Amino acid sequence: MKRMIVDKTPEQLKMPFALWTRQAVQELVEKTHGIKMPIRSVGNYLSRWGFTPQRPRKRAYEQQPAAIKKWLRQTYPSIAKRAKQEGAQIHWCDQTGISSEDHRGRGYAPQGRTPIAGTQAARFSASMISAVTNRGKLRFMIYRRGLKIATFIKFLRRLIRCTDHKIFLIVDNLQVHRARKVRTWVAKRKKHIELFFLPPYCPELNPDEYLNNTVKSQLRKRPAPRSQDELQASLRSRMKSNQRRPQLIRKLFEHPNVKYAAA
Repeated sequence: MKRMIVDKTPEQLKMPFALWTRQAVQELVEKTHGIKMPIRSVGNYLSRWGFTPQRPRKRAYEQQPAAIKKWLRQTYPSIAKRAKQEGAQIHWCDQTGISSEDHRGRGYAPQGRTPIAGTQAARFSASMISAVTNRGKLRFMIYRRGLKIATFIKFLRRLIRCTDHKIFLIVDNLQVHRARKVRTWVAKRKKHIELFFLPPYCPELNPDEYLNNTVKSQLRKRPAPRSQDELQASLRSRMKSNQRRPQLIRKLFEHPNVKYAAA
């Protein structure tokens, strides 16, 4: 039973559950052994087996396992080898959005007296593009609304100015990253920068994705911003603080999904 839960999802067993909950396991036991276990006993067994309730990671159905395997075994090692030969720095790039409506997390309060977190009725947001290296370097730029071609090129120009080394920039497959104007701009500056693309639908392979998660977690611990300018100022302050903490950036590369990029 334990092995079945580890190896299979409820969907694979044609059960109407997204994840293994106590109820799902209860129905699996009844389905396979004809025993109707009390829900509490199911929980006790799960705890005894070392199972804990966890928030699932999201994974796109469109992922291509063969492309991921090739990236990990061939493509990225080739990029890393070239970077070493040419004295280039590998930067991992991603973008994210921060909203005034982001959840503030949880806080302690007396039972029956739910804490109140102030918020604005009007919704506003800020966007950020950033790049990290496994040596602890962080570069970022804050902008409004979605990422445009001109905004991306502006960020690339800033990256080039910030280092004496050639940059190998690894990005996802966002349409802006592959735009003709971007390709033309980069081609004219091949001595300074090259772009490389992750396999489709694989944000978990990008170390910069974990920086986005970290920043959002940091901001959730602060009072909600009252204006667009306050939101951007808070985001900028937090990112500048993170720039001064190379150990924090290096730690991003310790996540199991991106350890391959740590060396």
